[in-house]
Amino acid sequence: MMNQTLSIMRSRTALTALVVALAGSAVQADEADAKQILQRMSDYLAGEATISFDYDATLEIVTTEDQKLGITSSGTVAVSRPDKIRMTRTGGFADVEMVYDGATFSLLGKHAAMYTQLPIKGDVDYLVDELRETYGRPLPAADLLASDPYDILMSEVTDIKDLGVGVVRGEICDHLAFRTPDVDWQIWISTGKHAHPCRYEITSKAISQGPQYRVDIRHWHGNKALPDDTFAFTPPAGTTEVKFDDIKGSVGVLPDHYVMGDAK
Repeated sequence: MMNQTLSIMRSRTALTALVVALAGSAVQADEADAKQILQRMSDYLAGEATISFDYDATLEIVTTEDQKLGITSSGTVAVSRPDKIRMTRTGGFADVEMVYDGATFSLLGKHAAMYTQLPIKGDVDYLVDELRETYGRPLPAADLLASDPYDILMSEVTDIKDLGVGVVRGEICDHLAFRTPDVDWQIWISTGKHAHPCRYEITSKAISQGPQYRVDIRHWHGNKALPDDTFAFTPPAGTTEVKFDDIKGSVGVLPDHYVMGDAK
């Protein structure tokens, strides 16, 4: 029996699943504290005239053989409230830039040497909703960029947990977990002077294997002066203007050799 146990433990293909019961004194399951921490972050974010940061993102997908794979990318975000935003996303197959000046949304696919522009007039909240609902293009971690992140994040929440302290890239954070009917999500919020998000993670409950989308935030700056041309878009030489439908496939989140399968 001992030899058999050791053999299993040493097997390179053996996987161990740890199930932790979150109850009693094991965690600080104080709903009121968690809401207060999230509200503090929301108030801080909404009160900053400008926000800029770098990010690393991982989008997990599940194959038809139930294998979970991660698609990684990195990028930058700059926001000037109420109506300007610039985002970049660079991965192994796409190099994308998005610029919004309050009246026009510009989307550039550098590898594809194509760009498109959409007449959208409003604030950042309106832009996020319009891109998601009308054009089927959600922006990364857009919930954190809203004028009232708390209201959006808490929508449909059915369970809240304060998991105490966590550390993300050496920074001490409050670790909170939330559940909704469709997704579970977690957030790590800096305990420092500025309650900014350090990590935001969403887990799907509707797809086999529970794929996640994670954003790790680096080099956070609030109320930092941004260059005058931050939100100006000039098409690079050699690029061609196309319709939005013609550029979607060239700036998507999945490589061309990934083929969407049937939902499971």
